[in-house]
Amino acid sequence: MALRILVLDDEPIVCKRLKPAFQKSGYEVETFTDSAAALQRMAEGGFDVIITDLKMEGADGFQVLERARELLPQARIVVITGFATLETAKESFRKGAFDFVAKPFKLSGIIECVRRLEESMTPPSATR
Repeated sequence: MALRILVLDDEPIVCKRLKPAFQKSGYEVETFTDSAAALQRMAEGGFDVIITDLKMEGADGFQVLERARELLPQARIVVITGFATLETAKESFRKGAFDFVAKPFKLSGIIECVRRLEESMTPPSATR
């Protein structure tokens, strides 16, 4: 079954680039540029992976991260940001992020990140 990914970034170009790249890799993807809409959709459930930007209008990435942990405790969260610092990385991991990716990133890099994440979710017996 395909991994379901929710992408939240207030820059439409990021969503536009990520959606087809993930779909081509066999994942189901929904993209959002508005944190309130993304959080509302998360509340409905059904996502395995949440990819969120940090600096956005409305709820920032840390708020989204905390809320996603409550709404979808089994989901893995990847933080993407153009404002990568050691502090924001540490804070992301402290709040439960699986990975932290600095912008600009290569599409192959973020897809590889999701593949690693997918492997970490698959029970060892399921890979035989």
